[in-house]
Amino acid sequence: MKKSILFVIDSLDIAGAEKSLVTLLSMLDYSRYSVDLQLFAYGHALEELVPEEVKILEPLKYTVFSKRDLKESIKHALAKRDFMMLYSRFKYSIEIRKKEYTNPQKAKIFWQSVSKVIENNSKTYDIAVSYAQGIPTFYVAEKVKANNKFAWVNTSLIINEKERDYQRRFYDIYNKIIAVSYSAKEKYLDIFPFYSDKVEVIFDINNPILINRMSQIGRDYEDNYNGIRILTIGRLSEGKGYDIALEACKRLKEKGINFKWYVLGKGPLKKEIEDYIIEHDLAEHFILLGIKTNPYPFIKKADIYVQTSRFEGFGLAIAEARMLNIPVVTTRFDAVFNQMIHEKNGLVVDMNAEAVSEGILSLINDQELRQSIVNYLHSEDKGNTEEIEKFYQLIG
Repeated sequence: MKKSILFVIDSLDIAGAEKSLVTLLSMLDYSRYSVDLQLFAYGHALEELVPEEVKILEPLKYTVFSKRDLKESIKHALAKRDFMMLYSRFKYSIEIRKKEYTNPQKAKIFWQSVSKVIENNSKTYDIAVSYAQGIPTFYVAEKVKANNKFAWVNTSLIINEKERDYQRRFYDIYNKIIAVSYSAKEKYLDIFPFYSDKVEVIFDINNPILINRMSQIGRDYEDNYNGIRILTIGRLSEGKGYDIALEACKRLKEKGINFKWYVLGKGPLKKEIEDYIIEHDLAEHFILLGIKTNPYPFIKKADIYVQTSRFEGFGLAIAEARMLNIPVVTTRFDAVFNQMIHEKNGLVVDMNAEAVSEGILSLINDQELRQSIVNYLHSEDKGNTEEIEKFYQLIG
């Protein structure tokens, strides 16, 4: 008899944890497991890559309700004589506008505001997996019945004591907590030292065969540009260090370098980034492409991949660039040496614009260094599909 598994994640937008989950789902043995997937937001790009064997569950009632505009929400509440969802929505909307909150704080406010109107999953699973921090973790802990529950930690978690105390009651319920790198585990245990017996490491799974195949289909830049192409992939958010990238871009322009720096991603800093581009006349050099379902043709056609992150749980986009043999310049975030070897498969530089721009210049101007890195990339082991065995051992 097949074991039943439920995976829960916020959405399948283009991001590291989401791509990691889609890769994991693509490798599961569906003769052994039946799999459900619960999302909190629907209609994002990676949904089309979910294997057909996976049942994507219907949206939760509150998810549907919150998509309505305010007028429709009020009409719905009056018609149904049910004001709890409306009250929960108002409560969350009012609280979230009071000040700037971190992502863990936003997740807490959401759950405190709306959890009472989120229905339980009616099924009992053998295994339930929250594949991201925050809302998926809260949901699996409180709304799902399962014989075993596993929580994924796919970032270098940074929260204060108050948030730790709130989250502890959810993590207490989990059988195992899975970090995607040793540095992510270390950061997690700095906050939750009492879970040392529950935390294990399973790296984000990278499948080089799949990535190489996908890099050969679909569109790429389509702008007939013949200079140096630099690429960065990541959510337009503070943690990805776009302020560093923009200043590094400005420095390269001032030095007269013939380059274009492309960005795949979307997020809350889009307007701020666009304003900087206009203010510093970088429209021809720093180009926001939005999100693409298949980013791999863009990686394959890049000359240099750059990651300016302040923190990463693992750094999946770096791994993907390496699998396509593209030299990398990356900042020295906590997890970077899980996969990077300085001056072997790329350059690891200080977390500032000068260091990033100098690293890029080194790869542009020093052909011997660049060729040495490319040769190493072609020879190094790619991917880590063996991590699927760790997952099978976990779930039994």
